[in-house]
Amino acid sequence: MTTPWKRLRRRGLLGINARNIVFTLGENPRRLYPLVDDKLRTKALCRSAGIAVADVLGRADHHAGVRALVASLASRSDFVLKPAKGAMGNGILVLGDATERGWLDAGGREVTRAELRYHAESVISGLYALGGQPDVAFAEERLTVTPEFEPIVHRGVPDVRVIVYRGIPVMAMTRLPTQRSGGKANLHQGAVGAGVDLDTGRTNHAMIGTRPIETHPDTGNRVVDFPIPQFDAALRTALLATDQTGLGYVGADIVIDRDHGPMVLELNARPGLAIQLANQSGLLLRLDAIRATAPDPLDFESRLALGREIARTTA
Repeated sequence: MTTPWKRLRRRGLLGINARNIVFTLGENPRRLYPLVDDKLRTKALCRSAGIAVADVLGRADHHAGVRALVASLASRSDFVLKPAKGAMGNGILVLGDATERGWLDAGGREVTRAELRYHAESVISGLYALGGQPDVAFAEERLTVTPEFEPIVHRGVPDVRVIVYRGIPVMAMTRLPTQRSGGKANLHQGAVGAGVDLDTGRTNHAMIGTRPIETHPDTGNRVVDFPIPQFDAALRTALLATDQTGLGYVGADIVIDRDHGPMVLELNARPGLAIQLANQSGLLLRLDAIRATAPDPLDFESRLALGREIARTTA
């Protein structure tokens, strides 16, 4: 039986070894990793460049600060608790309405203040951090999905991931929360991944895991050929944000907020490879096309145009 990954080999599939050796290690100076591995440093970097990010509501750098952090959130609804150095969505708690004892999560389960304290202490101990190192727990405002996305989202907030190589957009997808993913947009937790055409901003394919789909499993609405709201602005935000890092190969996660438009959620020096399944197209053809272009620096608009042209010609 031919797997989706095997079928993609004929279309320029980028494997994990090549990603790690050629692009992650070869294009990203290790000294710059902390800029994107630490979400709080990424926020500061983006803010300094005038790029919108979610506001930080509070933080706890040590176990002694957890009680004060949770107390400061007691009367507040709609926030997200995160590990500063977490990865793959692990350790993130999305909380909604406040209750007498705590809050309701995206699935409607009550999370008590005691449970949140325990979770924050686990974050600080490094349970969800890259390398298991001590971490910082912080709370940020919960962004609100723009209404255009509502037909293809089950609670939670979808995002748009853009792979950027040497300042040129390579490939994009949108990640859509489901009931199975608990309102999170992480593909390995059950969210939908839908490839996005860089030219038109419309979804071209969609999948859950490795299974192609046409409709959202919870809403029943069609997820293929769906126009991503404000996609051009999201693409520009991704390029602006990755330009600040000095990294050559980066993934940018952008949320289209109802009130603020495109905002940077996080940047990633080791973006995953499932974006190829979502687009039914390999990254390698596009990356090689960029490597073959003239080395002279291009201005912002020329980089956008080149990325779209390469996506068209390698589709």
